[in-house]
Amino acid sequence: MESFLFQATIYLGAAVIAVPLAARLGLGSVLGYLLAGIVIGPITGLVGTETVDIQHFAEFGVVMMLFLIGLELEPRALWNMRDRLIGLGGLQVSVTTTAIMLAAMLLGYDWATSLAIGFVIALSSTAIVLQTLSEKGLMQTAGGRSTFSVLLTQDIAVIPMLAFLPLLAAPVAMRITADGSVERITDGHDTAHASLSLVEGLPGWGVTLVTLGAVGLVILTGIFLTRPVFRYIHHARLREMYTALALLMVVSIAVLMGLVGLSPALGTFLAGVVLANSEFRHELESDLEPFKGLLLGLFFITVGAGINFALLFEAPLYLISLTLGMMLIKGLVLFGLAVLFKLKGKDRWLFTLGLAQAGEFGFVLISFSVQQGVLSPGLSGTLLLVVALSMLITPLLFILHDVLGKRMGDHAQHPEDEVDEKGTVIIAGIGRFGQIVNRLVQSAGFSTVVIDSNLQTVQMMRKFGYRGFFGDPTRPDLLNAAGLEDARVLVVAVDDKNSANRIVAYARRARPDLHIVARARDRVHVYELYNAGANDIVREMFDSSLRAGRYALENLGLSDFEAAEAEQFFYQHDRTAMRELAELWKPGVPVAEIPEYVARAKELNNELETALAAREQSSDRKAS
Repeated sequence: MESFLFQATIYLGAAVIAVPLAARLGLGSVLGYLLAGIVIGPITGLVGTETVDIQHFAEFGVVMMLFLIGLELEPRALWNMRDRLIGLGGLQVSVTTTAIMLAAMLLGYDWATSLAIGFVIALSSTAIVLQTLSEKGLMQTAGGRSTFSVLLTQDIAVIPMLAFLPLLAAPVAMRITADGSVERITDGHDTAHASLSLVEGLPGWGVTLVTLGAVGLVILTGIFLTRPVFRYIHHARLREMYTALALLMVVSIAVLMGLVGLSPALGTFLAGVVLANSEFRHELESDLEPFKGLLLGLFFITVGAGINFALLFEAPLYLISLTLGMMLIKGLVLFGLAVLFKLKGKDRWLFTLGLAQAGEFGFVLISFSVQQGVLSPGLSGTLLLVVALSMLITPLLFILHDVLGKRMGDHAQHPEDEVDEKGTVIIAGIGRFGQIVNRLVQSAGFSTVVIDSNLQTVQMMRKFGYRGFFGDPTRPDLLNAAGLEDARVLVVAVDDKNSANRIVAYARRARPDLHIVARARDRVHVYELYNAGANDIVREMFDSSLRAGRYALENLGLSDFEAAEAEQFFYQHDRTAMRELAELWKPGVPVAEIPEYVARAKELNNELETALAAREQSSDRKAS
């Protein structure tokens, strides 16, 4: 027990010291975790062989991360990504595998070993890349979404890779024993072991049925069982029970996927997608986020601690050249695909530099390949070091991306995002007004799609965990891509009056039944939006002015109830007056030059004063 606590103190202490320091230096948390691992492992020797066991445990952070990512993706959004999953992701895996395989064959390896090396290098680090994209607010850029699509394809591709690797093994020698039975001859590296499995020994069709049944069970459980279980837990009114349930869901799904031979990360991602529309989504996110962050950090520390510097120092130039050469080949493939799929500027470099490394699933494939006799132990050690070094270099590549982005200039070079999500509520404009609307609607459990033409504003909201798309919300194609055809509410919160009018007018023509809420700068803008077809129009200073007036009345001697009643009465009268005056307003003519408008405005003002006086007399009579 003391040893465990001592090791925990070392890992946690290293993280607490190194990560804030790296973040302050602008290096990012991932590089901080990796450096912490290097310090407590190869440099000081404070941790040893237990690092491998801890790494297997910490890999569960990747599983949690994919579950949380799934919660952010509606099934329709995933379906909309199919072209990039199959096209962009499929091409990346296949072309990179082929290129690395050919390079390995030029170095003298046979085709089977070279293909296994290609499988290992084709995969990128889901943990490092997604963590960094989230920290930098780049997930919703075109480059970030393309990167995510490739990472998701790679995670799915691990399954057929694991199934294919045993076929690459050299033929197994057999001998006849004294009793006449056939026995396999091993070289001492045979690692066959008994493990709990639901598909072991089944025929091919049986494995397929069990696997499909497990996937179906996850989907049906997410759809029909989640709500009753959450309601049951809710009656206990214990916060820790929600956390326990969230962990139980992720762990049980991971175990089930392992029993049928599927990737736990893929299974939990699927469960997250199923629960993306659930009212418990935010509860699950808040409960699992701390565990995910801690486990991912622990995983990065173990990667740093596991780097074999002794092997590196034996042939540093060779190994560093091998790592950089691998990343260069992979980068060239990625850059070509970025050009092919029309990524531009910073997005092209984000896609290329972000995915150029090998990843954590490479460790899994290397270990499995050694077990199957596809890779020799000596070659596996070299590959493990190459994968670890590439992951160590990745945070530096993201820093290079930031430098390139500053030189290009955000607005001059940054293309508009491709809107690939649809929401119940579309919010055009995410300034101070739109931010409050977005937070309120999301907190009530409704999905939103936010579009704004200010890149800095969109990037800022991404840093705080809110989604948004950079683009001109007056463009009909962006509104249609955001789901204008099926949306229930459109909120127009852009600063520019003309832009707001154009958005409202187009949306009303396209969807006569759509409810449109619009922000107005002043009374004249209210009339313009009214003519354009807005249902509810909110003057940006009106409600706050009413609240200030109510505070003034309270401090002039009115009770809270009387002040609130006066505020509500004025609000209702002004709302009615605005509708009447909107019918008299003439576009392009100053209101002071419209006689009937001026006359009716005077009448309405007199009616308000008369009504207020009558209310005051009525209140005095009641008081006496």
